[in-house]
Amino acid sequence: QVQLVESGGGLVQAGGSLRLSCAASERTFRSYTKAWFRQAPGKEREFVAHISWSGDSTYYAGSVKGRFTISRDNAKNMVYLQMNSLKPEDTAVYYCAADPGRNIRTATYAFWGQGTQVTVSS
Repeated sequence: QVQLVESGGGLVQAGGSLRLSCAASERTFRSYTKAWFRQAPGKEREFVAHISWSGDSTYYAGSVKGRFTISRDNAKNMVYLQMNSLKPEDTAVYYCAADPGRNIRTATYAFWGQGTQVTVSS
């Protein structure tokens, strides 16, 4: 069964850093676009960042650009989200997603993880 499993969430003070990881269960995902989304209570799921299958193209939401970095290691079937200078408004459940398409910035990805909670205290 195809799976994406996130880890690395937790509680951090404002200004701190966290690194989220997402493990894919199949090598098929090596050729997929990978992305991170987040969803805060009472809000819609929103795009955070995506990375091309080769890793040479990335795109960020304006709210995280300059603070977050998405990366991937295809040899390990992993994708990461390094989050620096965290703010209370970054608090949300963060989801990893994968899709064979390109440059998708809507929550229409084919495969999703279960999510990991990130809480930023002020």
